Amino acid sequence: MERQHPDLGENRRRVVVIGGGIAGSLVAKSLQFSADVTLIDPKEYFEITWASLRAMVEPNFGERSVINHRDYLVNGRVVTSAAINITDTEVLTAEGHLIVYDYLVIATGHMDPVPKTRTERLNLYQTENEKIKSAHSILIVGGGPSGVELAGEVAVDFPDKKVTLVHRGSRLLEFIGPKAADKTLNWLKSKNIEVKLEQSVDLNSVSDESKIYQTSAGENIKADCHFLCTGTPIGSAWLKNTILKDNLDIRGSLMVDENLRVKGRRNIFAIGDITNIPEIKQGYLAQKHALVAAKNLKIVMDGKEGSKMDTYRTGSVMAIVSLGRRDAVAQLPFATTIGCLPGLIKSRDLFVGKVRKQLGLEPDIVHA
Repeated sequence: MERQHPDLGENRRRVVVIGGGIAGSLVAKSLQFSADVTLIDPKEYFEITWASLRAMVEPNFGERSVINHRDYLVNGRVVTSAAINITDTEVLTAEGHLIVYDYLVIATGHMDPVPKTRTERLNLYQTENEKIKSAHSILIVGGGPSGVELAGEVAVDFPDKKVTLVHRGSRLLEFIGPKAADKTLNWLKSKNIEVKLEQSVDLNSVSDESKIYQTSAGENIKADCHFLCTGTPIGSAWLKNTILKDNLDIRGSLMVDENLRVKGRRNIFAIGDITNIPEIKQGYLAQKHALVAAKNLKIVMDGKEGSKMDTYRTGSVMAIVSLGRRDAVAQLPFATTIGCLPGLIKSRDLFVGKVRKQLGLEPDIVHA
């Protein structure tokens, strides 16, 4: 095994961030001039995940939403590997590297298998786009935000396609309220999307020749291709045999305190979807986690732990689900609305320019 001791220079603390998603990338960027930062991630890039569905119908959109880690992490190091174990002082990667830390941030989110390089990811968007364009009929499995947003993107950009959405739940978008679900269902139907609720699909039952999928209700759906848009597991399985095994709750989430430290751990923080914070798992909340954790890490690294640390507090349920390029459905603290007004907030650019600026990048300039 190769043990890596980052050059501390000016006695800077060693911060290791595991996971380069929404939360991990932002906390690494925020700390890179305050600490010796190492980002560990199996892929070479950060992806604005909620923009991936737009990139499937417009591959060039991915040029802005898929960002090499080294473009924003200009004063840190990137280790392209998966973390497989941690001790009180080190992280072990799948390649056998031992990386020493003073402070650790775990931000491994959900398990979402994607390619290693940015080029491969962009090529996958192109492949998915060709799959959509060549199909006359498309089956989308899953009626959560990903399935609904993909259906909206396809319906708006390719109105001639026959789209069927199958969801095992009794309503769409179960993570928010029924009013938003009803409005969304009506919008999808207005775009000639067929929605089948309380059914599942046996994806193994279809043959390349027949292209007929069977649902749990015995219905047959003819589709040239399908897209699976169901949830993915929390990215914590690798922690079950580590020093944090007792810090996982029954769902596999890491239990954190109000300062986003793993409970009982002074120098280990957890942020993003992997935490047990009782809230909807959304990108903008993961960004809030990152900023709170970065502020608190700066306090403890400066030896001011007795100072008032920032507290993360949950707020009212708020969500915006885009429906193509112009419309969206929004659940706000005071109302639920659908149409072009909430669409103005999210659907045109999907917050890509805003996220790029947050990472210190030009909103419209691509760094290859």
